[in-house]
Amino acid sequence: MERVVITGLGAITPIGNTVEEFWKNLVNGVSGIGFITSFDTSNLPVRIGAEVKDFHPEEYMDFKMIKRSSRSTQFAVAAALQALKDAGLEITEDNATRVGVVLNTGGGGIAGVYQETLNFVKRGPRFVNPLFIPIIMPNAPSCVVSIVTGAKGPVITSTLACASGNHAFLEALHIIRRGEADVVIAGGTESGNVPITFAALSRMGALASFNDEPCKACRPFDKNRCGFVYGEGSAVMIVEREEHARKRGARIYAEVVGGAVTADAYHITAPDPDGDGAARAMRLALENSGMRPEDIDVIFAHGTGTPLNDVSETKAIKKVFGEHAYRLVVTATKSMLGHLLGAAGAVSSLAAVLSIRDGIVPPTINLEEPDPECDLDYVPNVARKMKVRTAMVNGFGFGGQNVATIFRKYE
Repeated sequence: MERVVITGLGAITPIGNTVEEFWKNLVNGVSGIGFITSFDTSNLPVRIGAEVKDFHPEEYMDFKMIKRSSRSTQFAVAAALQALKDAGLEITEDNATRVGVVLNTGGGGIAGVYQETLNFVKRGPRFVNPLFIPIIMPNAPSCVVSIVTGAKGPVITSTLACASGNHAFLEALHIIRRGEADVVIAGGTESGNVPITFAALSRMGALASFNDEPCKACRPFDKNRCGFVYGEGSAVMIVEREEHARKRGARIYAEVVGGAVTADAYHITAPDPDGDGAARAMRLALENSGMRPEDIDVIFAHGTGTPLNDVSETKAIKKVFGEHAYRLVVTATKSMLGHLLGAAGAVSSLAAVLSIRDGIVPPTINLEEPDPECDLDYVPNVARKMKVRTAMVNGFGFGGQNVATIFRKYE
């Protein structure tokens, strides 16, 4: 079976707009959560979020393209160009048709829908952006990345809500193994930070309401957790056929070995309380990868910090890993990054690859009072140096969609 590897990395996140800045802050437990600055929150019950700071799209795109793209798409382009540069890969006429793009998202162009609706209501139809539809369509990030980079292979967008990000790498693996591309620019992107999103999620009771201490708001697996923190950002990795990467002398960070997708068939927003769908995703991912439970060293958890998710995920891990569940380590990047929805699994996958590279697992911060129902090793508050051979990345989305993806040290 064709081996598939990771050769380039890119990131635009609430804790850094380069991979190394992101990684340094993640390992050091730096929170990217703060008071929302991009719009007035005075009439909202939740006033905190995880925003990308000091992002300048003109560093990656020309003015014309900036005007014709959403912030989510701009993040994706920036992360993709970083990843291509890191991979040392130039897309030319000779190889363009063998380079694909899989940029997944959860909310798509929700921010653009909100802004243009306001424009329509306040100023009338003549003032609606004529490119409104192509700007907000969920596949816009993939398509614009294709246009900017010149990639002419398969261009795909999947929306699996909060499981979208890590699914991109599984899709890329399948594309390469089917022989449809040698390289795939893969990842996730999201930017839906607008008042209506916060209002809706607040009314649902999904958001953490630590308005006085934003950096302590997201508390995965902690007894006092009360919801997730909404965030934005993008992570992209270059996924490549092993032989192609070796032939061009590429640096290889890790290997994508497999994964699985399942459904809860339970509830539109709540996870199955017994973790059935999540457990099946992890079990099938192991089978698909030809691995045993004891082969996994680290799980990068979905770990939202909601009362239901963290218990359900813990139960699922125990079902699949048995006694080994107490020997592996589990970490939750959302404690620092917030919940990046369609980009969440992509950012966790990037962190998993960097953990394999550097032999260190980032912490779950704000884990101060353990929940008796969440009794695994969640790397509380301080990063841990350890040999990481294999990491599993979990993503669970609204609608009951579950994705588990496995990355391994390349040898």
